[in-house]
Amino acid sequence: MQLNKKIIIFLFLFLIIIILGFNYDDVISLEVIKQKYQDLQLLINVNPFFYYVVFFLFYIMVTALALPIAVLMTLLAGALFGLWPGVILTSFASTIGSTLCFLLSRYLFKDYVQAKYQKYLGTINQGIKEEGLLYLLFLRLSPIFPFFVINLTFGLTHMKWTNFYWISKLGMLPATILFVNAGVQLGQINDVQDILTLPVIISFSALGLLPIITKRIYERFKRQH
Repeated sequence: MQLNKKIIIFLFLFLIIIILGFNYDDVISLEVIKQKYQDLQLLINVNPFFYYVVFFLFYIMVTALALPIAVLMTLLAGALFGLWPGVILTSFASTIGSTLCFLLSRYLFKDYVQAKYQKYLGTINQGIKEEGLLYLLFLRLSPIFPFFVINLTFGLTHMKWTNFYWISKLGMLPATILFVNAGVQLGQINDVQDILTLPVIISFSALGLLPIITKRIYERFKRQH
């Protein structure tokens, strides 16, 4: 009975965060995290492994359903579990959830996604045609593209889900480490923009462009020789 009560409290606090996240139209509220994470931390300390698994499953569900609160969840993982446990949790959970979202878009919600994100599909298909898997890697590394939109729209392409999984895991890892580490230092952060600064955005985007530029240089070299 006591265990069930703890689960209810844990999920209820997450539900509050989700509701607030939606009410603020995808804007992550650091105040919500700061107010709630200490209560969650006390709860987690009773049975760390159990709540680690609960958080892992909850993160997968949030990502699979394309709820736009991934930054909030990643910060919270750092605050609750520390750097490397948080990185491992969010890296696997976000990739699994993203792939489930990809498959749901492809097999269950194709018409809805096609109608809602039609304007992106032509660009994405052209990018895949020209750059292949490197195009997905670039989008994952560049923080300016919403991850849940990538998950949904790539489900309508011809990309294999296994390729989507591994490229997504690789591409999301740098941002995962960045935001989990920010969550570890939660008390020093006053705004999400303190984390995702312009130099960080440029650096990640340049990192994503590097393999594409290298590929094009190599192809030009082959044509000339």
